[in-house]
Amino acid sequence: MESGLLPRFFERATRHAFDDLALNDPPAVRYLADLLTRFARTDALHTVRELPARRLEIVADSLLAIQRAWDPEAPEFNPAHERALRRHIGDYTLFMTGIFRDYVQRLAVTSYYEHEGRRAYRFVSETERAGGGADAPLFGRLSDRFEAYSGALTYARKVYFRADRRPPGLLLDDSFFGAFAPE
Repeated sequence: MESGLLPRFFERATRHAFDDLALNDPPAVRYLADLLTRFARTDALHTVRELPARRLEIVADSLLAIQRAWDPEAPEFNPAHERALRRHIGDYTLFMTGIFRDYVQRLAVTSYYEHEGRRAYRFVSETERAGGGADAPLFGRLSDRFEAYSGALTYARKVYFRADRRPPGLLLDDSFFGAFAPE
């Protein structure tokens, strides 16, 4: 996680949004604040790469990459890569339905993103649980409460990401998220 004003800003805004909406899940607040911090950089939206020269731009590309990860004849064969791909799908769909909800609705993919996000986090939760990972319950809640947490991100964007709510020194102008917003 980055240090500095941005992570603290996102943690505070997310915590306040969860408090306002009576959502009690401190680990999810920390996870979402970290997700916002990571995705504040444009290239982080596309960190999972199928091949070095080709970014995974959309959910469908990620799902196809999972198929190739399991194809023993494909150069991308690497079943262990599925967990990272699934987590990226969950993170991406949660971010997009939370921060860019209007855009996702205009594309008429909200239900699809919510379904794939829940499914992705469920997979990550189950693989964590099977491997004895401590984060299994968190990813299970991200799956089970996907819509609520997406709504909390939308609420945080509308209420707490406003210029009059930002701490001094944190330079987020109107183009902050717009710099990498979908067209």
